[in-house]
Amino acid sequence: MTNIVFLAGNIGNDPEMVNTRGGTKITDFRLATSRPKRADGKVVKGENGYAEQDTEWHRIKCFNGLAETVQKHCIKGMKVAVRGRIHYTRWTDNDEIERFSSEIIADAIDFLAWPKRDGAGNQTEGTDDIPF
Repeated sequence: MTNIVFLAGNIGNDPEMVNTRGGTKITDFRLATSRPKRADGKVVKGENGYAEQDTEWHRIKCFNGLAETVQKHCIKGMKVAVRGRIHYTRWTDNDEIERFSSEIIADAIDFLAWPKRDGAGNQTEGTDDIPF
C-alpha cells in the first residue's frame, strides 16, 4: 500500500522556515481545504442561497529545496496544490497523557493562484468564503 495525499486549498499563514542544527531547512504552513456542508444527504445552503462550507485545516511541512521555494514564493491566501504523504506522531506530554498529531510531508507544491492585490501591491480581501 502507498501513502499518498493530494490537497488543494488556501495557505492560512505566511510560511515559516527554520534550519536544524544539521543544516536541514524546514518550512511549515497551514492549508485550508473546503467542501460543501451536508446534512441528511443534501447540501446545506446559507441565508444567501449559497452552499455552506466545511473547512478543515492541515499542517504542511516541506524540506530543503522545496522548503526554500515555499518560503520564497508562497504567502497567506495563496491557492496551492500539495502532493505528499501523511505522517503521524505519538508522544506523552508532561502530564503523562498520550497525544497524537498529524501533518502532511510535502513532496511537491503547485502554485494555483496568488491572492488578489490592490494597485499599490497590497493584499486585498478575496471572494473566498474561507476565513483566515
